[in-house]
Amino acid sequence: MKAHKKHDNSILLFRPEENGLRMKIGADRMCMPAPTIEQFVEAVKITVLANRRWVPPPHKGFLHIRPLLMGTGPVLSLTPAPEFTFLIFVTPVGNYFEGGLKQINLVVKEEIHRAVPGGVGSVKAIGNYAMVLKALIEAKADGFSEVLYLDSVYNKYLEEVSTANIFVVKDRIISTPVLGGTILPGITRKSIIEIARSQGFQVEERLVSVEELLDADEVFYTGNAICLLPVGSITYMGRRVLYGETSEVSQQLYSALSNLQMGLTEDQMGWTVVLE
Repeated sequence: MKAHKKHDNSILLFRPEENGLRMKIGADRMCMPAPTIEQFVEAVKITVLANRRWVPPPHKGFLHIRPLLMGTGPVLSLTPAPEFTFLIFVTPVGNYFEGGLKQINLVVKEEIHRAVPGGVGSVKAIGNYAMVLKALIEAKADGFSEVLYLDSVYNKYLEEVSTANIFVVKDRIISTPVLGGTILPGITRKSIIEIARSQGFQVEERLVSVEELLDADEVFYTGNAICLLPVGSITYMGRRVLYGETSEVSQQLYSALSNLQMGLTEDQMGWTVVLE
């Protein structure tokens, strides 16, 4: 999660209840007990207030909040841990986008998949990130920013980027892969969908084929730390598709969400929690 400082020195948390709910659902899949949503939110508040001096000034960045649920104990067998620790890390982060949004370049990997049906691809678990490291290292060595993964069954439908959800814009219709157990249900993803619909956009959650990238007007992806990033190009099977530099829809949605997170616009969604 993020914590932003306002000019009156108060601090805004963005959708902590949603993050607490996601931990609770994920923990159940991983056979772990989890704090209640109320306990989760209270722990986040206490941690942020204890580290108030590390929250960057307005417009200079944010405090990155990383809750962690960890199993421990004297066991070597394949069994749920006998003990669990819930803790919260925080660290100050500077602005990602000095000088405006920067487009990034993706490559589609066909031979490596992030998740499989029946697995834990929808859980924010550490193991899911180990799956993408090889593909990500190779992609960056080839000059790409990130990797876009396809489904593991048909190898033709978009799933997500290594740490973010993908969106495709065509004729101002926004499409994003439907959640089905192999895609992480990002809080930023959910927020962008709700904001876009409130602004009159048609948003479709469905199977999105990789071929749709070739004819898209815009492509962007969303995640907690990055908020929203427009895609400048995607390379698929050796073919590079370039998108326009304006990214009108991406910019509009990014501004709406980031302004809400920083308290620059009135929160009519009831998403932010104010810490005095």
